[in-house]
Amino acid sequence: MRNHTHATAPELRTARLLLRGLRTEDLDAGLAEMHADPEVMRYIRDGSTQDRTQAAQFLDARQRDWQEQGFGLFAVESLADGAFVGWVGLAVPAFLPEILPAVEIGWRLRRPCWGRGYATEAARAALAFGFTDAGLDRIVSVRHVDNSASGRVMAKLGLRPERRTTVPGHGRPVEVCAISRQEYRRLSPVTG
Repeated sequence: MRNHTHATAPELRTARLLLRGLRTEDLDAGLAEMHADPEVMRYIRDGSTQDRTQAAQFLDARQRDWQEQGFGLFAVESLADGAFVGWVGLAVPAFLPEILPAVEIGWRLRRPCWGRGYATEAARAALAFGFTDAGLDRIVSVRHVDNSASGRVMAKLGLRPERRTTVPGHGRPVEVCAISRQEYRRLSPVTG
């Protein structure tokens, strides 16, 4: 990884989305609702939802990631109406020690935003940021084996299946996919 880091999230724009730093107001703009939705959370950790306090703690911790790591999660909002869509970004997957050291790309969207291609669009921008701005050499993504929607996003991003394993904290089966900076550059020669 390069020595320079970002103390705060930069703004990234795609055709339909703005990726920006998470803000306190995102909690009530959709983050708390999203983390409390059983359908959104069914493949996350042990599948349990989070209450507003837990979602606020998640938000606080993710805001600190940028200062501590130089990368983190982006809030995703619609350019059309400014609505909070969800989040996408980069994190250290400490929940799966066997793959460390690693940086994971992940996403979580509010259910009304599913099926519109937002996860792929936002994750493409975050992946480019990871390789070009954050200087990462390799990025992984981890999904519950039954989460086929995330599997499709991973495939569209060019991540290839690497292994199946079990998360020690809750015993759920996951698939780990990965892409190297060289693979990314071959797939995205203009931006990589």
